[in-house]
Amino acid sequence: MFYLAAAVSDFYIPASEMPEHKIQSSSGPLQITMKMVPKMLSPLVKDWAPKAFVISFKLETDPEILIERARKALETYRHQVVVANVLDTRRSYVMVVTNTEDTKLFVSDEEERLGIEIEDKIINDLTARHKNFIEQTDSYSKFSQAL
Repeated sequence: MFYLAAAVSDFYIPASEMPEHKIQSSSGPLQITMKMVPKMLSPLVKDWAPKAFVISFKLETDPEILIERARKALETYRHQVVVANVLDTRRSYVMVVTNTEDTKLFVSDEEERLGIEIEDKIINDLTARHKNFIEQTDSYSKFSQAL
């Protein structure tokens, strides 16, 4: 299983382009050009571990596009699961998106009072999915060998 933590950022400033000293406001308005962080999901799924169970994260600020963006990631990278969440509710509600289903995971007020965190629910859900993935893979391997 590869559990790919959410990216800190999709963009960065290369070290070679960072100023050595404090930027002075007296220089006028500031323009910053950022580079895109290289995408590692595609080579992971395609080349490095094509038989692995891979989970990625998708964080959005607009709940209207969340599922669409998660499905697009599954289509683009061909991995198994996207844990999709919205910035405002990321600590209490996520959607676990696969090619066949969307599963809502949330922490109720009572669970929150008991110290249960959304990560507990995510890990339990993904552990069960991974176990099922392994069992299906083993069954397929045994079936293929029998042929």
